[in-house]
Amino acid sequence: MIQNKIDYSNYLERDRIALEINNDNVLSKVKNLLLPNPIWRFQRLMRKLEYYVNCKNKGLYKLYIVYLKYRYRSMSVKLNFSIPINIFGPGLSIVHYGTIIINYTTRIGANCRIHACVNIGASGGEIQGPILGDNVYIAPGAKIFGNIRIPNNTAIGANAVVNKSFEEEHTIIAGIPAKVLGSVDITKLIRHELFKEKNH
Repeated sequence: MIQNKIDYSNYLERDRIALEINNDNVLSKVKNLLLPNPIWRFQRLMRKLEYYVNCKNKGLYKLYIVYLKYRYRSMSVKLNFSIPINIFGPGLSIVHYGTIIINYTTRIGANCRIHACVNIGASGGEIQGPILGDNVYIAPGAKIFGNIRIPNNTAIGANAVVNKSFEEEHTIIAGIPAKVLGSVDITKLIRHELFKEKNH
């Protein structure tokens, strides 16, 4: 969770790297100005809102927060996201815009890569949603619900239904209901994903 200006800058930089937004030369800057990445715009706005809500929520800043919330809600509707603030750690990569719904009690660690049509929420009348660790890859269509925990370095397969906790790291879980299918190197998996996207 962003607690100060340094955190805010760090979250933004790690998100930019995770999304592979290049901004280190004139050509890249012009491209980003003329053809802005809508997900990068969304994530920047999300981090700004988190910073102001967590660190500047007093006096006249409250009016600015109302304005940021309005912009955030408008952009969320446009991209078909229902993502509360203060859910994700730094290094977030939302791969595509499209339906993503996340319960406000969910917490997800650093370096999450999440695809479209994902639903993460509470279940069975409980308030608490899932707690996911660092370096979690969530494939398209995954459903994760209940007061459960997912460890660091986990890949959740496409259309998986995850309704129980897992403990072992470096695994891929998939199926309905989800179970461990094998081991995975998250870093290699994400590199492979990025390669595929660049070549499509």
